[in-house]
Amino acid sequence: MSTEKGGQKLSRREFFSKSLRWLTVAVLGGGAGVAATRSVRGDTVWQIDPDICVQCGNCSTECVLTPSAVKCVHAYEVCGYCDLCSAYLRPDARVRDTAAEHRLCPVGAIKRTYIEDPYYEYTIDESLCIACGECVKACAAFGNGSLFLQVRHDRCLNCNQCSIARNCPSGAFKRVPAETPYLLKGKWRQEEEQAK
Repeated sequence: MSTEKGGQKLSRREFFSKSLRWLTVAVLGGGAGVAATRSVRGDTVWQIDPDICVQCGNCSTECVLTPSAVKCVHAYEVCGYCDLCSAYLRPDARVRDTAAEHRLCPVGAIKRTYIEDPYYEYTIDESLCIACGECVKACAAFGNGSLFLQVRHDRCLNCNQCSIARNCPSGAFKRVPAETPYLLKGKWRQEEEQAK
């Protein structure tokens, strides 16, 4: 098969070769455009201010990603490692164990590991976390507030108009400098700033 272009006949091989070159140029040009867009926005990223967040649940439903780029994080240095953890156990739990009916997290993202009597370590399985905020709310109400929500930047697309930010009732979603993308809660943030 040959195609005529500009008075010249092209063989099938030449036609595909030229088409492939044009496709490569288009893909590389598009990639450069995306990189340029990211570098323009690269100086700031979206993050949740944990001191303003009200754990409304919008982070789990409003993110363009499924599951959300927002995850629960744990400040281990302030955790009490309690047997009776309000973020792990439902308030109406009759037994303190790992049975699903006694756990507060709807997807089982909080893991409880026995350390020694009476201490347990609680870890967040981020691959399961849906950012509903139930554990964070319970930890703040009845515990020491060692759990809080944060945008994970290895997942976040850093959209110009973040749908979570548009729907955040407390205004906790804000742009922060990319070189310090994670925000700590209250006194831990102050301690970190004083250490600098």
